[in-house]
Amino acid sequence: MLVDYEAFILESFSLRCAMKIGRTTRALVTGAGSGLGKELCRELGRRGGRVLAVDSIEERAQEARELVQQLGGSGDSVCCDVARKEQMASLAERVARDWGGVDLLVNNAGVSVAGRVGSAPLDNWQWVIDIDLWGVIYGCHFFVPLMKRTGGGHIVNIASNAGIASFPEMGPYNVAKAGVISLSETLRAELNAYRIGVSVVCPTFFPTRLLENLRYETEEQYQFAQKMFDLATMDAAGVARCTIRAVEKNKLYVLPQIEARFVWHLKRLFPRTYVWTVGCAYRWGVHRLLLRIKTKKDS
Repeated sequence: MLVDYEAFILESFSLRCAMKIGRTTRALVTGAGSGLGKELCRELGRRGGRVLAVDSIEERAQEARELVQQLGGSGDSVCCDVARKEQMASLAERVARDWGGVDLLVNNAGVSVAGRVGSAPLDNWQWVIDIDLWGVIYGCHFFVPLMKRTGGGHIVNIASNAGIASFPEMGPYNVAKAGVISLSETLRAELNAYRIGVSVVCPTFFPTRLLENLRYETEEQYQFAQKMFDLATMDAAGVARCTIRAVEKNKLYVLPQIEARFVWHLKRLFPRTYVWTVGCAYRWGVHRLLLRIKTKKDS
């Protein structure tokens, strides 16, 4: 087992920005109506937090709000498209006016695209970058000044291990999530002096509703994504618990699953070997062999 002593030492010093989530916590979660967003609302509700559930589908946002209230929390819901700058600006103004600020911002809303560079439609690139990257940029752009004025807080950006692993035929998604990781690292350096913590969550596959809206080129790409979800070692609730614990410890990198940590360490220690190995595995068709692995769902 690899131990990241650097993270242990540095994050021990960063505890001054750690926050305890409870009844006084004002939290905003985008993409709150399903998957990880809904589980994060569940965790915040159990702690009695005040949650603004944000989703592009109004009914799902309302369901998340009701879930929070049933579990002992409070809050509200709002329909908002994170890819629309004007809507995100209005959301920040509403939070400032009605709540006086936000303590925890979770930029979670996201979609997924599979496809090869050069053949994946440019519209698919635009779609995933608008939501997965620009949605996070808008969230940070409009809410960081508010956090500075109110004296601190914490930002959680939901990225993906895809932003680290850079697997083939996932170019649009990889690029968007790598951008979220870089943005989070930049924010960590910029905001430390303002007592604003930053965490970036980089899980591998876990069951969500991403497959419902997945854009892809070939049926094999869809089947591969489905197989990876079937082989998941953690569910959305587990990722949500890891995320909340990371916030309370002010951890920058959140790698919930063991395979996520393995890829992270392997690429950091042996970057050229890692890229060469991924290329060879793709050329040899290892991804096709994975499609033949039996799961409980198959039997």
